[in-house]
Amino acid sequence: MSQSLEAVSLECVRGDRRLFSDVGFALEPGELLHVTGRNGSGKTTLLRMVCGLVRPQTGMVCWGGKPVSTLGDEFFRQLTFVGHLNAIKDELTGRENLMVEAALRGNPVSESQAASALSRMGLKGHDRLPAKVLSQGQRRRTALARLLLADTPLWVLDEPFVALDVHAVETLQHAIAEHVAADGMVVLTTHQEVPIKAGRKRTLHMGGSGTGVAA
Repeated sequence: MSQSLEAVSLECVRGDRRLFSDVGFALEPGELLHVTGRNGSGKTTLLRMVCGLVRPQTGMVCWGGKPVSTLGDEFFRQLTFVGHLNAIKDELTGRENLMVEAALRGNPVSESQAASALSRMGLKGHDRLPAKVLSQGQRRRTALARLLLADTPLWVLDEPFVALDVHAVETLQHAIAEHVAADGMVVLTTHQEVPIKAGRKRTLHMGGSGTGVAA
């Protein structure tokens, strides 16, 4: 299946409020899409739509020209999503969290690979501790370490730089840039001024009227 992501005329309605409408973009290998907009404009909801976790009121999201709603696991195997929630198990160590997640995705990694990814994220010496004893920043870095092990073409990242120290921000910047340079695709939101050296970077602004078109 060709690797391309397209959103066509997406609309989201919450109760009696239209959160956004007529939102669209197309993303090809080697491109990064930065979704911007004020709080409440629907950025997180849009990212969840891209992942197939929320159904649009109208419109569709397509992967390789096919609606993601029809692809199921075939699409999810192409995707790595890091949202507001870290999605790590409190009782497991950092290493165990990464190894279990990779195994569930069908891309098992070794203990040394997991340890190396955590070390790159500044967690050397903390990788054998249960996640429940880690600080919020350390838990976030554990969740983001899965990107260093991911073999998926599409990354969807919702405010990935929140709660990170300078070292972790730089590591993530480099990881995103390397992924895009290797013909990966990234869709992300961030309120922080974090420069990312991506080959082809585009912006989708979720405007005050609730509409957005990528430029």
